Amino acid sequence: MKAFAAALLVSSLLAAVPARAGEIAVIVKTVNSTFWQNVQKGAETAMKGVQGHTLTFQGPAAESAIADQVNMVENAVNRRVAGIVLAPSDPDALVPAVKKAWEARIPVVILDSGLAKGAEAYYQSFLATDNRKAGELAARALIERTGPEGRIAVMSYVAGTGSEVGRVGGFTDYVKAHSKLQIIGPYYSQSQMATALNQTADVLAAHPDLKGLFGANEPTAIGMGRALKQAGRADKVAAVGFDGNQDLQDFVKDGTLAAIVVQGSFRMGELGVATVAKVLAKQKVEKFIDTGVVLVTKENIGTEEAKNVLY
Repeated sequence: MKAFAAALLVSSLLAAVPARAGEIAVIVKTVNSTFWQNVQKGAETAMKGVQGHTLTFQGPAAESAIADQVNMVENAVNRRVAGIVLAPSDPDALVPAVKKAWEARIPVVILDSGLAKGAEAYYQSFLATDNRKAGELAARALIERTGPEGRIAVMSYVAGTGSEVGRVGGFTDYVKAHSKLQIIGPYYSQSQMATALNQTADVLAAHPDLKGLFGANEPTAIGMGRALKQAGRADKVAAVGFDGNQDLQDFVKDGTLAAIVVQGSFRMGELGVATVAKVLAKQKVEKFIDTGVVLVTKENIGTEEAKNVLY
């Protein structure tokens, strides 16, 4: 009964969302990443089909600056934006700010990483990669190249982030279920490339028999790739990265990385804005929208499927 009552309340609030012209605020984890810059491109493209609204795009200097992101959401609520598209850096810390938006009848669409369980009533749609499946895809690709035995290391980014929990969880669970590989880590780079480089260099030095590496997001995978090249181990350690900027594409082409799992970042931004615009127009939207991934290798990097997600 409580769930039914909550659903009725959400429905009534959605019906009361004002169809007013105003700002659509897109707030991401950090502006200092080509992944999120590609999300911005998608959001700007979507705005060409949205009448009567303007777009703003912002994010903290680093993904770990969670308090800064909370302030950005609260400021958006205080200035009475028409709608918010948010990629939360922390599943718990952003819930109170999103609840404030809900109380102010400002629709929110969540991107990339989920909020904590129980916050579903406060947002209208969640657009993301199925990170667990994406992690499993990365694990399968790595096992094909390392074989079922030996040691591999997981180079992750920000512990506890919704995308990280699903992605690394899916990866490690698949490895444990389908091989006898020993997992070292995860190591957390805080999405800092230089940190990932140093961490990977340390792991390579400490484990000369290492057979594989997984770099779980863009800056981490770039740092991992650079460490492999600097150590002269690129041809000896199989590595799979995540995301698809130019650095990572070059690593795939020269063989430093065996594969990259690439999200539809442009599509994420485009659909995020289009979805919040639908809510403002009182149109029905799905609660969850899977934005998909593609495994990109040297063999398929030139295909249309790969080109559609690379950036």
